[in-house]
Amino acid sequence: MNGQPQELILKRMQETVELSLRQVDRGGIPFAAMVLDVHGRVLGSGVNQVREHHDPTAHAEVQAMRNACARAGATRLPGTILLASGEPCALCYLAALYAGVTQIWFAASRDEAAAHGFDYRDTYRIFAHDPLDWPAAASARLAVPPAHKPFHAHRARGRAP
Repeated sequence: MNGQPQELILKRMQETVELSLRQVDRGGIPFAAMVLDVHGRVLGSGVNQVREHHDPTAHAEVQAMRNACARAGATRLPGTILLASGEPCALCYLAALYAGVTQIWFAASRDEAAAHGFDYRDTYRIFAHDPLDWPAAASARLAVPPAHKPFHAHRARGRAP
């Protein structure tokens, strides 16, 4: 793994699981995550805060990536490693891919999480379909004349995507 000693990854994963245990002690959901650089240094960490923040996207992995991005002053995390106490759901896998994370390691599998009452296995199936065909929400283009105006304004200011 990019020249890192396996012991360091194991140590960081143990720390991730311990972070998850601390979250449970505080009354939270038992999921935690860490983002590491290629040398195994912690760039960010997070715990599942969906209930605390009333935010359906505040999963541990997303929180760890948000923390790492904020600390780095960046919007992407290329070449990083994501550790998760439980296997990421589809949302978190997609967020990690979008952020440029190159390795994902998890301590408990989706089936193990399901055996403990956290069954999110159905989240993976939805990505086998085009978003316009997803059953969860109606989605369609609603074209209005100024739809492209913000993109043109952004480009006119010389900004990169």
